[in-house]
Amino acid sequence: MLSILDFTKKKRKGEKITMITCYDYTSAVLTGKTGVDCILVGDSLAMTMHGFETTVSATTEMMALHIAAVARGATDKFIIGDMPFLSYRKALSDNMDAVQQIMQAGAHAVKLEGTAGNVGFIRHLVDSGVPVMGHIGLTPQFVHQLGGYRVQGRDDKAAKQLLQDAKALEEAGCFALVMECVPAPLAKKITESVGIATIGIGAGADTDGQVLVFQDLLGLNTEFRPKFVKQYLGGADLVTGAIDSYVEEVKTGVFPDAAYSFDAAKLAQPA
Repeated sequence: MLSILDFTKKKRKGEKITMITCYDYTSAVLTGKTGVDCILVGDSLAMTMHGFETTVSATTEMMALHIAAVARGATDKFIIGDMPFLSYRKALSDNMDAVQQIMQAGAHAVKLEGTAGNVGFIRHLVDSGVPVMGHIGLTPQFVHQLGGYRVQGRDDKAAKQLLQDAKALEEAGCFALVMECVPAPLAKKITESVGIATIGIGAGADTDGQVLVFQDLLGLNTEFRPKFVKQYLGGADLVTGAIDSYVEEVKTGVFPDAAYSFDAAKLAQPA
């Protein structure tokens, strides 16, 4: 299993870091058998697992439930748990209670979106023994303030701010940061300007690693396919095809046949 120190080591060696989201026990068991470096239990589960339109609907209790399931399924993977909407923007005691739930559910680190207003809290978390991953660029919890899912850092002023944000997160003690929907040249510049690892999603090839959503990677999500998503499997067609095959076999009497049925006479025979 990776530790937070391994993220920096991989960056220095030029070894790419691989991360995917994961939200449930079965998917975690499968992911645990792969070579992926780490798992993000993202607040995107509000959309992928619960059908909400944005990540804003995720709650701390919801996150903790899914993190616990993933931790039971992928016991040898480094797990990062998202802090959901507003769970880290309240009174310090409330914020720490939310972090405690996430960590005690099985996460090895937490991820927070944005920089402004978070730096002091990140320092407090790090001082309290909680590893923190930052997140800049498109921050989905801010979707209403950003006016939609838009590429960030497109002009000089915005690009400069993102660079400053990345450096501030590093100084606050983050061990790594996610950059989402950032122009590739800017993501490259930020990656070269900070000593912590950068994980890109829609940020080009020059970040220190990449992250994709489990359902997107496997082609299970047919209704949402942004430019940065590469599907490595036509999962939706495979799953619906398998279910339709089952339906057809049941209706025609092909399934279950003798191979999938119990014979009382054979069961009565002594072992």
